[in-house]
Amino acid sequence: MDNLELMKTANEVRKGIVTAVHSAKSGHPGGSLSAADIYTYLYFAEMNVDPKNPDKPDRDRFVLSKGHTAPGYYSTLANRGFFPVEDLTTLRHTGSYLQGHPNMNEIPGVDMSSGSLGQGISAAVGMALSAKLSGDSYRVYTLLGDGEIQEGQVWEAAMFAGHRKLDNFVVIVDNNGLQIDGNIADVCSPYPIDKKFEAFNFHVINIDGHDFDQIAAAFKEARETKGMPTAIIAKTTKGKGVSYMEGQAGWHGKAPNDDEYKIAMEDLEKVGDMLCQK
Repeated sequence: MDNLELMKTANEVRKGIVTAVHSAKSGHPGGSLSAADIYTYLYFAEMNVDPKNPDKPDRDRFVLSKGHTAPGYYSTLANRGFFPVEDLTTLRHTGSYLQGHPNMNEIPGVDMSSGSLGQGISAAVGMALSAKLSGDSYRVYTLLGDGEIQEGQVWEAAMFAGHRKLDNFVVIVDNNGLQIDGNIADVCSPYPIDKKFEAFNFHVINIDGHDFDQIAAAFKEARETKGMPTAIIAKTTKGKGVSYMEGQAGWHGKAPNDDEYKIAMEDLEKVGDMLCQK
């Protein structure tokens, strides 16, 4: 899939995010939208996965450590064919398998239930170690929020991964700069993020998380890095793609009303139209 197709797919993922959160009347659009390009590249270009056989033993594993951004994860899985896109409108509804945090027992393609911030990376490290001990070839990816890395367990897991030289393990930090209480630098600054991961023996790559050339180059570099895990620090925009959500901490965990939903979808339709003209 070339960059133009990836951009079109990411735009569809964003439409699914907005639609799901609007339908639920609750949820977390901001961080889902900021990570949409990362999700898209992982599932449409990088990872060895098969929607028709979600549990195949040699599949690459993904753990959404920042589990509250499940709308982005669900929209990506749906667009990839793991379950119907139409089911996104059941987000958080009573009886739906698409709840506020991913449930590995209910959702095809989800390898780890998550939501308690700071814990997903530990599960992912365990999967990567298991592959090494078993001589398996699969790779493990985990997506963290930049607010999430204020959690101490993140750094315990990083220390372990670096010590064990888990070169089949990739951490992606969605560095959109905003968490529920505001700017991460004001709440409890995790900066410099890259230097911290370097101190835990990670190979670190800084990228623009909305540039597919940079995203592709980073994952290629991660695959070629031997003897140490990789951390990709992706600089992103919270609420990317929706005019009134971009760069606004208030859209961390709030659903658009009917009027706001209409504007959001118009924004994304315009992007789609522009991409179709390229």
